Amino acid sequence: MKRSILSATKLATVLAVPALALSACKQPAAPAPEAPATPAPTEETAPEQAPEAPAAPATPEATAAPELETAPTQVEAPAPPKFEAVQLPEVVATVNGQNITREQLQELFNAALQGAGSTAENLSPQQQLQGYNQLLNDLIMDKLVAEASVSEKVTPADVDAEIEKIKGQFPDAALFDQQLQQTGMTVEKLKENISNMLQQQRWMQSQVKTPEVTEAAAQSFYDSNPTEFEQPETVEASHILFMVDPNAPEDVVKEKQAAAVKAAERASNGEDFTALAKELSEEPGADQSGGDLGFFAKDRMVPEFANAAFSQEIGTISQPVRSQFGWHVIKVADKKEAGTVPFNDVKDQIRSYLQSNEQRQAVQKVLQGLKESAKVETFLPAAS
Repeated sequence: MKRSILSATKLATVLAVPALALSACKQPAAPAPEAPATPAPTEETAPEQAPEAPAAPATPEATAAPELETAPTQVEAPAPPKFEAVQLPEVVATVNGQNITREQLQELFNAALQGAGSTAENLSPQQQLQGYNQLLNDLIMDKLVAEASVSEKVTPADVDAEIEKIKGQFPDAALFDQQLQQTGMTVEKLKENISNMLQQQRWMQSQVKTPEVTEAAAQSFYDSNPTEFEQPETVEASHILFMVDPNAPEDVVKEKQAAAVKAAERASNGEDFTALAKELSEEPGADQSGGDLGFFAKDRMVPEFANAAFSQEIGTISQPVRSQFGWHVIKVADKKEAGTVPFNDVKDQIRSYLQSNEQRQAVQKVLQGLKESAKVETFLPAAS
């Protein structure tokens, strides 16, 4: 498809606060030979996302100097301005008589800044207030759902099972513990957040029934959105990567190239490519994936890699290809011509998407009802 319509919504924006503990413990994505993707246009039916930390203002770029016969003096970009932190009232909101304190909001705000690699002094007062107001809305909704779901039962075994699922995303327990430590999250706090999350999820599931989406509805969506299902030419490939730092000295570059040449020779002589990738590739996770990249469009990879892969014949092994990541040995397994994805290939995904969309709307209706029936007062200045 031209761009994805298949991403599932979170159960509700309100669950974003306890879910922070889970997202913080996910293993960072490994480097891959993809080029930075151009953000897809936001769809009118796209699921809502949890608020992100406000972005730091961009650093002004230095004005380009005119060409001269002698090298121009380098002009340094001015340092970004520093801003004072916005002062918050001691109580930032009340929900049915219960206070949300400055400390609670500030803790969440600091975590968002840390995750974005920013600091409050890099944000204007208006940007800070926008961030505070977004996060305060999350805290308000979290408190409302927490009140409504207080009778839901969650056992220690339920929590332990969720933690095991999170640990399963890491190669070993030590890396999980390290990531937990880096995020400043204790095991006790993680368990508390997971318990709250499960409690709220179960209550919400009891309020929102899973909608039924017929095949006819999926067909109608497919027929009404033909451009969504246009598929460019794609290639299915695997690779063996010998990583090279962009600033590596020439002798290191040549050493890695020689290793790549040997790998290509072994693959060309009939050795199993997947086994070779597991043995030799320096890409994180290659020992499990065998270097398999699946099908990809040309614009999803850096140019050097893409040009090589798309010019190869099916079943062939490339000579080493240099990219910003290092040296690649590429095997092309299959190719697909550009065209329209058949309905039968995507009907289940369309039904899932439409189902998620309807469920999201139902969740928002429940949340709106909670908020309308509650007494909520906020004491932050409004952000324009």
